[in-house]
Amino acid sequence: MAKVVIPAGLSQQFTGGKSEFEINAKTVRAVIRCLDKDFPGIGKAIEIDMAVAVDGEIYHDPLLESVAPDSEVYFLPRIGGG
Repeated sequence: MAKVVIPAGLSQQFTGGKSEFEINAKTVRAVIRCLDKDFPGIGKAIEIDMAVAVDGEIYHDPLLESVAPDSEVYFLPRIGGG
């Protein structure tokens, strides 16, 4: 199962402080759905406010990116440019 890490702000708001999860999913979208199933509302927060790093590569539109059983998926706050 993939290792999934969410930032402290989301973990405090939705998961009671838990920030690391083991999730069996084949895409980033499926990871988000799994999280949202257990923690309603987190999926929308992730899709609006987060970028995603899968195995060290950052994606800003990641929903269809593949996730392998040994992947590491990190949700990161989006950084605006100016």
